[in-house]
Amino acid sequence: MAAPARRRRPARTRRPARKPRRRTVRRRARQASTNRVIAAAFVLALVIAAFREYPVISSLVTALALAATTVYFLAGTGRLRLLARPAGGRADVTHSIAAYQHLTGPQFEHAIADLARRDPAVRTATVSGGSNDRALDVLVQLADGRRVAVQCKRHAPKNRVGAPVIYAVNGTYRAYHRCDQAVIVTTSSFTPDAQRANAELDHPLRLIDGRALARWVCGGRPPWGA
Repeated sequence: MAAPARRRRPARTRRPARKPRRRTVRRRARQASTNRVIAAAFVLALVIAAFREYPVISSLVTALALAATTVYFLAGTGRLRLLARPAGGRADVTHSIAAYQHLTGPQFEHAIADLARRDPAVRTATVSGGSNDRALDVLVQLADGRRVAVQCKRHAPKNRVGAPVIYAVNGTYRAYHRCDQAVIVTTSSFTPDAQRANAELDHPLRLIDGRALARWVCGGRPPWGA
């Protein structure tokens, strides 16, 4: 005879877990806060003991931790930019003039155009440098309709911009490029002859040397806004 089939017991239904009462939630929150206070006090005690036992090493570790925290904060806010030099010509530069000096000529022109676009008063900033640019590397068009011709000179610190550049820009920015203003931006400086030649012009050009460029990069007033 076949064994009688066993009867299946009905599956027990699990009761939903009761939600903790408000008192339980508050008690757990107080306990968590107490645990955090105890942990913080324990860490503080360890730090004080380490400073007493090893003052020099502890000071060095603290300084490194503060420096790392500062770098992390600057990177998170976008204020810290790494120098990138892509093959296409455009580059993202830091606020250091040394970073600009490591760029190629076309990269420096694009960097100045990017810097000009930060100004809300600038409508467009177009790179137009080349072998026959006629002393115009970046054409800046302002929202009020003015046109600004920018000549870029990425030079080493000891290679200063001379008077011939002043004469070349002054002779073309109005008659040929139909601009209202001209700016010469360099990573180095200008010779006394260049400054004297510029001062003798009826409409002096805006001369931006390395220090003025650094102030502009760090949020200073652009040359056409001064």
